[in-house]
Amino acid sequence: MKTRFALFACLAIGFSACHFANDYDKIFKNPNLYCATVHELNTVVMGNNFGPIVASRNYLYAAVAGYEVIAGGYPDRFLSLAGQLHGLNPVPRPAAGEKIDFELASLLAFCKLGEAVTFPEGSMHVYVDSLKQLAKDHGMPSDMFDNSVAYSDTVASAIMAWSKKDHYLQTRGAPEYNVNDSPGRWVPTPPAYTPAMEPHWREIRYIAMDSVQQFMPHPPYTFNMTDKKSPYYQEVKKIQDKVDSLTEEETWIADFWDDNPFKLNVSGHLMFGTKKFSPAGHWMGIVGIVSQKAGADFPTTVSAYAKTSVALFDAFIQCWNIKYLYNTLRPETAINKYIDANWRPHLQTPPFPEYTCGHCTISASAAEALSSIYGDSVAYTDSTELEFGIRSRSFPSIRAAADETARSRFYGGIHYEYSTIVSHEMGIQIGKLVADRIKLKK
Repeated sequence: MKTRFALFACLAIGFSACHFANDYDKIFKNPNLYCATVHELNTVVMGNNFGPIVASRNYLYAAVAGYEVIAGGYPDRFLSLAGQLHGLNPVPRPAAGEKIDFELASLLAFCKLGEAVTFPEGSMHVYVDSLKQLAKDHGMPSDMFDNSVAYSDTVASAIMAWSKKDHYLQTRGAPEYNVNDSPGRWVPTPPAYTPAMEPHWREIRYIAMDSVQQFMPHPPYTFNMTDKKSPYYQEVKKIQDKVDSLTEEETWIADFWDDNPFKLNVSGHLMFGTKKFSPAGHWMGIVGIVSQKAGADFPTTVSAYAKTSVALFDAFIQCWNIKYLYNTLRPETAINKYIDANWRPHLQTPPFPEYTCGHCTISASAAEALSSIYGDSVAYTDSTELEFGIRSRSFPSIRAAADETARSRFYGGIHYEYSTIVSHEMGIQIGKLVADRIKLKK
């Protein structure tokens, strides 16, 4: 991994071969290096089988740590998030006159929080060693190197202390979801029949919103599979008919935004899992792509990751509050029980209640936050899914991608159409709050 990363870093900056040179400043001011580091965390999250909700927590604290280093290093350009995010106290600033490479320190702080928030410490140590060796190989003075490492540790410690007060550990020992097969209530779905995921996530500390009741949508349609004219029954039939008649384009859209971090594949007696980036991981990839397309510098790129991660994090909390308030049945269960026992959705149903749609909510929220930095006229091609064998898709704007995400869950057969619309609108509200409330640049 060390050799692979060093080679990538050199190629990304335009060198044909690695060499010892006094060009560390050019190396570490390249924003592609930060994007590569986020991708490395994405890979670690995926490899450790963390669900999409928990993954958002890894990205949040890592991105905030990376950003706070930049805010400390560029006080004339950027504001600290202390006092803007709930519970975040002032983060130590660098000592006056101390030589620090803030880009290196930002990368190291990102990695330290990314691996320590949820993982066993050391899950990114090989990658971190690569970063440090890169600095030494390209002539970073030893005093600057030492000061940069020390400052990254100082900021990381402050963010780590903040993270430990978000009620995450307390939810690890909370009671499990009570499964009962009453009409309209969620139950585990095939093929794995996995228990309900994170039923207590609404107890996690939100950081930009005022309350988990702040953006409450109307209740879901009343469960009714006896009256074929009822709104609920019509939604069930609508999703069944859509999945049974998907076009090639609609199938591509559903697969592109699937973002199932662990799909269980079953063939006879053979079972095996396949992994992808989670919905939050996909959007962290989009941040990097859009930042590069916009020509953003290193500090602006770091700020884009931070603001987007805040929007993703709060959107998950708001959405999960609603999921476990109503505990609504998945389309697959309703169709199997009342219409066709052999029907299956195009995508594998995730293990939590249907209303509201998580991907729809967090995508709309992320798009608003990211658009507040770069505007909504950046056209880009999303190549995030190429490594999973799925063709890239192009979008005229960031918000257009979020719009498509909402449709994808209906095409996939895992969310009712009205639910995707409601969830998308709720996500926009959350994202606008983050966009308006969180101030980064002076």
